[in-house]
This record gives sequence, C-alpha cells and structure tokens, in this order.
Amino acid sequence: MSLYVKDAEVNRMAQRLAAIQRVSKTEAVRRALLHELEREEHTPTLVDKGLDFARALRAKAGPNAGKPADKAFIDGLYGDE
Repeated sequence: MSLYVKDAEVNRMAQRLAAIQRVSKTEAVRRALLHELEREEHTPTLVDKGLDFARALRAKAGPNAGKPADKAFIDGLYGDE
C-alpha cells in the first residue's frame, strides 16, 4: 500500500529530513511517524495527570489529612475555645 503526499510543503519537509539523516524519504517519514507514535504513547493521559495531582495533594496534606473535624477543631478555627 502506498502513501501519496499531495502537499508540497510536507514533501519538502520529508526531503529535508531525509537529506539531514542521509536516508531515503520513505525512511525519514517512517522514523518521524515512529517518533511521534512513541511520544504520544508515553504522554500521560488526563486521568493519569489527575491521579498524580491528587496524590501530590495528599502527600502535602501530611498525616493529619482526612481526620474528622470535631467540635474542638472547629472552635479552634474561630478562637471559640
């Protein structure tokens, strides 16, 4: 199966990359596509980014995080001890 590039600018970029890497234009395009696929596959998803953010917040909160806010705690916030 063939890939036909009809865009002149894309063709020029492929030729330029091939010349820099000293490979055929087909090999240059193959390498460029492989590089982009690998980059995309290693980019964390939005879910991964959200989980990392939540973990970082939990780590910053320290050991007292998540303890219930009892009357003494709330009174301490307002100085009503």
